[in-house]
Amino acid sequence: MAENNLIHETSPYLLQHAHNPVEWYGWNETALKKAKDENKPIFLSIGYSSCHWCHVMAHESFENEDVAKFMNENFINIKVDREERPDIDDIYQKVCQIATGQGGWPLSIFLTPDQKPFYVGTYFPVLDSYGRPGFGSICRQLSQAWKEKPKDIEKSAEKFLDALQKTETVAVSTKLERVILDEAAMNLFQIGDPTFGGFGSAPKFPNAANISFMFRYAKLSGLSKFNEFALKTLRKMAKGGIFDQIGGGFSRYSTDAKWLVPHFEKMLYDNALIPVNYAEAYQITKDPFYLDVLQKTLDFVLRDMTSPEGGFYSAYDADSEGIEGKFYVWKKSEIKEILGNDADLFCLYFDVTDGGNWEGNNILCNNLNLSTVAFNFGVTEQKAQEIINSCSEKLLKVRSARVPPGLDDKILVSWNSLMITAFAKGYRVTNDARYLDAAKNCISFIENNLFDGDKLLRTYKNGSAKIDGYLEDYSYFINALLDVFEIEPDKKYLELALKLGNHLVDHFWDSSTNSFFMTSDNHEKLIIRPKSNYDLSLPSGNSVSAFAMLRLYHFSQTQNFLDVSTRIMESQAQMAAENPFGFGYLLNTIFCYLQKPLEITIINMENSNICNTLFTTFLPNSFIVTIHNSSQLDGLSKYPFFAGKTFKDKTLVFVCKDFTCSLPLQSIDEINSHL
Repeated sequence: MAENNLIHETSPYLLQHAHNPVEWYGWNETALKKAKDENKPIFLSIGYSSCHWCHVMAHESFENEDVAKFMNENFINIKVDREERPDIDDIYQKVCQIATGQGGWPLSIFLTPDQKPFYVGTYFPVLDSYGRPGFGSICRQLSQAWKEKPKDIEKSAEKFLDALQKTETVAVSTKLERVILDEAAMNLFQIGDPTFGGFGSAPKFPNAANISFMFRYAKLSGLSKFNEFALKTLRKMAKGGIFDQIGGGFSRYSTDAKWLVPHFEKMLYDNALIPVNYAEAYQITKDPFYLDVLQKTLDFVLRDMTSPEGGFYSAYDADSEGIEGKFYVWKKSEIKEILGNDADLFCLYFDVTDGGNWEGNNILCNNLNLSTVAFNFGVTEQKAQEIINSCSEKLLKVRSARVPPGLDDKILVSWNSLMITAFAKGYRVTNDARYLDAAKNCISFIENNLFDGDKLLRTYKNGSAKIDGYLEDYSYFINALLDVFEIEPDKKYLELALKLGNHLVDHFWDSSTNSFFMTSDNHEKLIIRPKSNYDLSLPSGNSVSAFAMLRLYHFSQTQNFLDVSTRIMESQAQMAAENPFGFGYLLNTIFCYLQKPLEITIINMENSNICNTLFTTFLPNSFIVTIHNSSQLDGLSKYPFFAGKTFKDKTLVFVCKDFTCSLPLQSIDEINSHL
């Protein structure tokens, strides 16, 4: 039997393929050397554990003995988990975009033995169908071409490489001024869906950074339509099937324009980015509806995605028992049996019908006001809400006894860092201590398990950490440290953030293009050293670095951090204005820079009224540090942000902006006059 080497991997995605008849390798020295030694092309397959079409292609092609036999004889076959190796994925996704105009997973690439791509696509059916060539026949044609016309293949590989190098060049730098935000906001608003919220048509993704930018632009311009659009989007999402109505948490995207039918996988990063939007919506409106969605989402992560060691798992699959969505959907008859007399009210509220709203089943969603439902059943709104809550708990209990979707339990520093930020922001608006504990526990987990000397590692599973950290691991983690530091200003958080910030500048910065590389200068060499500039489902490492460096500058007054931050913003501002959809996070950073950050220090938390007012007010360009005791202040006195401040026995607030500071303020009115 041919050997499949994936059995030695830790990634749940790679382990899913460890028993294929294909002789898979991970991406490593052995495999790359074997391709050169045997002069065989490489077949590279990139995917992730909760990817539906990855499972389909695996089942059709990689579990097929005949296809596998041909692959083993003619190619060196390498499997990569895109979540472990975003650098490899980034390079070959760009090739796929160049070749076909679109990317996606599974990503299927044929490479020369020196890793240059010569044929690329995404999902291939096993036999020719849907107007797509079958995987079997592609393998045969390419293998033949490699043997008979290697010069042609080298030529097409060189073409790809030239095109790829062009994608890495960054535009001319632009002066940072308000007109960039004006242009971006208008361009973004034009692609908004006025009926259901969100951007573009189906499939619809939650695009958290763009929603945050709408909120910021509304504050800047005083135009309420931007707030209204963002709030409508968040309301529609929370009432649709993309939000798990009884279990909390968001699916990755909606297959339709109205947020009803999700692609059922749940990713950690969505459930980290989206709650921040709901926290902001609550600060803007004070409507408890948004707070409720935030809490249900964070509680879902605490319940179902937190490891005993304090890290957060990566994802839940869309399928259970081989059927997409099976875990989440209901038949009306089943609900009636569980809920008895309360079923009718519950079913009216959550749009449950005999025929169902998706493939004969019901995805719970809510289109009716509580008042309408209560009126219909002759009960008070409060009573109706109690019935809905208790019914939801009963159904959740029944659901948790079902066969759960597969869990990808690897722990990634970058995604965990986003989750720390979400728990920190959630704590600020709810004062729920569990959220702050979760954030701090995760920081300790990363400190204890994911450092190799001064270097950050990327991924952890089964007690071992591996792969050097990427730009996103460093930049997201610096931000997470600062988010927790603002709540609990222990100097170790700030010191670690500053140390990592310096490490980034020393090992990732590219002064010729004013941006960061995705990988450090001592990372494994690939065909190019990639850059990530677009904020898509995840904010780009460059956008987050720009924000992290801006914050580090404000805490430490180290000029170099400000220079790096502004150079990134200037190099991408024009692209962001023209294509705001791909630069939401960067636009929020430019907003903060242009508005001049407010440095707010609260000394002594005794006056909870003042503290809560500040925490539940939307102050998007503020850094708010809360000093609980004098020893915290003593430990920080060497940093300009805290210099000259002394701890008092009553609550005092300092507001500094643009190099001038207020006197200590003691009342809400005084504080408001400085904001």
